[in-house]
Amino acid sequence: MTPGQSQQPMDLSRLEDVAATMVYNICSIFTMPVEMALRPHYGSRYFPPIVMLFSMGLMMLLPLFGAVTSGGMLPFMPAPAPMGLFGMGTLAKLFFMGLPVHNFRIWLRMIHPEREPNSYYEGPPLFIFNILPGSFWMVRILYEPIFLFALALVLPNFFILQPSAAHFLEFAAVMLAMKNYCAWYMQWQFLRGVMDMRNAGPIIAKFVDNTATDEDLATIHLASLPKDIPDDVRRETAAHIVRAISPGSTKEF
Repeated sequence: MTPGQSQQPMDLSRLEDVAATMVYNICSIFTMPVEMALRPHYGSRYFPPIVMLFSMGLMMLLPLFGAVTSGGMLPFMPAPAPMGLFGMGTLAKLFFMGLPVHNFRIWLRMIHPEREPNSYYEGPPLFIFNILPGSFWMVRILYEPIFLFALALVLPNFFILQPSAAHFLEFAAVMLAMKNYCAWYMQWQFLRGVMDMRNAGPIIAKFVDNTATDEDLATIHLASLPKDIPDDVRRETAAHIVRAISPGSTKEF
């Protein structure tokens, strides 16, 4: 295996990790306004400053866009009558009213870090989710997005939410499910890599002793070496394989 051949899968693995992180952060921009209400005790580093900045810009642009498109400000488009008490502008006001409260709470955690065991923790869910069966990730990936989607469907029928606010909640529910799935997948990916490394250990030991069968080597995508190569070359090859399949470097080669 040449250096170029061993480097290509590593680059693809890093590209996958970067892409998953980008999807997570992009989804966070849209979900921050609803997560502030769903998980009001999130950690001090759960929302990075860049995510907060883009989320603030989003909540300033969406009401303006809604006012332009539905307020009769476009030619040949009459302004429809409002069909709910609260629109996108109300959600934006609630978001900006809640920001100082959460920022003050996070500031207290920053000057007293001993009060916070994990700054990345998103906080416990609302009490209504504690009565539902399921694990921590089931609440994040299923229950909370379904709850948001249900609100977006029910509240407009009672003329509580306007269509613009309901559409935002529907989109935020999808983004929330995708964000939480990415978080679960990245953690599962790391743990799965550790397990794969542990399971590959006995096979690599057989590989060094020249006793591994083709079926054993196929499980870690490894081809057999000639039987007559020197032992030091075989050991060096095994060391390279261990570095290649270690968590965080590459998944296969």
